[in-house]
Amino acid sequence: MRSGGVETGTADLSPREREVLAYIGAGLTYHQTARRLGISVHTVSTYLRRIRSKREAPTLADLVRLSMSQEQR
Repeated sequence: MRSGGVETGTADLSPREREVLAYIGAGLTYHQTARRLGISVHTVSTYLRRIRSKREAPTLADLVRLSMSQEQR
């Protein structure tokens, strides 16, 4: 399903990808997200790159919209 240029739904995202997406969607920085999850900033970036490859979400705003669609489920 697509909405506003962003493919919605997160069924094919891993649990960790969904977790990272939720933190970024909530407004946390990469560094804050990394600290909360006990991973490196580079790993946060890697998860977001994987999400972008699975979903059409080229911008941070698109990731936030994707995160919001996840919360509504």
